[in-house]
Amino acid sequence: MSRSLRHGAFAATALVFSIAALSACSAGNDAQTLQVRPDNAATAVDSIKIQNLNIITQPEPDAEGPAVISATLFNDGPKREVVEKVALPGTNATVTLQPAKGKGPLVVPAGGRLIIGGENNASAVIENGRQAGSNGSVQTVAFTFSETGDIDLGAAIVPATSFFEKFGPSALPSAEPTPSPSDSASDTPGDEADAESGNPSGAGTGDDASPSTGTNTDTDAANSTDEATVGQ
Repeated sequence: MSRSLRHGAFAATALVFSIAALSACSAGNDAQTLQVRPDNAATAVDSIKIQNLNIITQPEPDAEGPAVISATLFNDGPKREVVEKVALPGTNATVTLQPAKGKGPLVVPAGGRLIIGGENNASAVIENGRQAGSNGSVQTVAFTFSETGDIDLGAAIVPATSFFEKFGPSALPSAEPTPSPSDSASDTPGDEADAESGNPSGAGTGDDASPSTGTNTDTDAANSTDEATVGQ
């Protein structure tokens, strides 16, 4: 086979593979983009697939507060699946589940998916984030589904920074406000004394008082003496 024929055969083979790859990018849970195994934890049991599983803690290592579980759950089965419970085996941590809207269980619809974590999505909150473990380690997360049963999977523990910031805990701890020195020094001893005596603040002192009535009395006496002398 000549060199030109070999080059043509290689080009045709590459074109066939490209067309096959493009045809695989169909909609649905089996789309090619969803079949790529992510860097985060992922598994599949029966009709349930779990992808992008992480435990996200507070952004600061020494911060107190909740942690959250983020994951995407796919259901390829004909029946809906209810997430009955999520637990962290080997810990005392309690995971509270909350749907995206209203109250009720977390439901993975038949042929659909459920996103846990992030704004406007369902949530799985670990009230005491420190019970989840330390950043950089792996903690087992146990999902209990209504049809499939239990699925255990190891999740990486990461802080809510960089890419994970928008999926992190929404209830961050806030410091209690401390009273300022001006608040504690707003009342002076002089104000307290005026309040106890019933006198208004800034009442006149001896220096500001009007002349005593004794001066007026002396003036009246002098006038009376002058009148008596004129009469004589």
